[in-house]
Amino acid sequence: MTDHAFRIVTRTQGNNRALKDGTIRVPGAPLEFEEVPVLVKGFRRMVRELAYDICEMALTTYITARAHGVAFTALPIFLVRDFHHGAMSWNTGLGLTRPKDLEGRRVAVNRGYTVTTGVWARSILQDEHGVDLSRVSWAPTGDEHVASFVNPPNVRNLPEGTEVGEEIAAGRLAGIVGATVEAPGVAPIIPDAFAAGVAALKTRGLYPINHLVVVRDDVLAANPGLGAALFEAFAASKRLYVDDLRAGRVGAPTAADRVHLAALDIMADPLPYGIAPNLKTLETLMGHAVTQRIIPAPVPVEDLFAAETRELVG
Repeated sequence: MTDHAFRIVTRTQGNNRALKDGTIRVPGAPLEFEEVPVLVKGFRRMVRELAYDICEMALTTYITARAHGVAFTALPIFLVRDFHHGAMSWNTGLGLTRPKDLEGRRVAVNRGYTVTTGVWARSILQDEHGVDLSRVSWAPTGDEHVASFVNPPNVRNLPEGTEVGEEIAAGRLAGIVGATVEAPGVAPIIPDAFAAGVAALKTRGLYPINHLVVVRDDVLAANPGLGAALFEAFAASKRLYVDDLRAGRVGAPTAADRVHLAALDIMADPLPYGIAPNLKTLETLMGHAVTQRIIPAPVPVEDLFAAETRELVG
């Protein structure tokens, strides 16, 4: 590796804070952190321009980008996980009594169809409530990070500038996945969503991964060992954070902290890094990416990650 600084984008939260504040360093690889206030804009620049050396990235965006030939590769550093039972709202005046009643209706999708939160939310509708996703007309509110992605036949974007809350309240849309909407007559599809997310983790091991880390392929090729060094540094930073969680040293917990604390009641490490401890979750997401017609066929999970990191766990 060289001693020049690598440009990196990752949003500050508990598990990467020690890396960003310099408590943890990557030997021989100084990091130059660039702050992008709206993180999804960083995703887009990385996907479309390869704008950074290293970048936090949404999982399904990464899988889609790889399928479309974008020249970056992931490291199995899973920075963001969440429960997504709360990322769905519907019109309570349409006579919908169960999620399966969304079949035959038009439902908005927050931002693009391939956005990871929306993919996981739709998976919950399918796996826990028996919704046939192919019988729903999906209406994304924005375009895709991967510009060459083509929507499936049952996906048609809303006109730019559509007020989604108004459309749902008026009944022209039955609801939305990937976000919640506050409007008259609009309510969460799943009441007590956080408890439902915890229950899904306990009963079927559902603990969705949202974000990982990607590195440009040319950067990996020019710097053997960089992927493994980054993995170890992110893992060391994460361990400090998890120690603080266990010891009750995290004051004023954020929404992310509350998810990690709930997971910590169920599992020894609420943020395991590496392929092996996350294989089931990754294969689950891959299966839904195929079912939801985001990619044509599953890709071996190991092929998604830099070779030097495939056996690492941290």
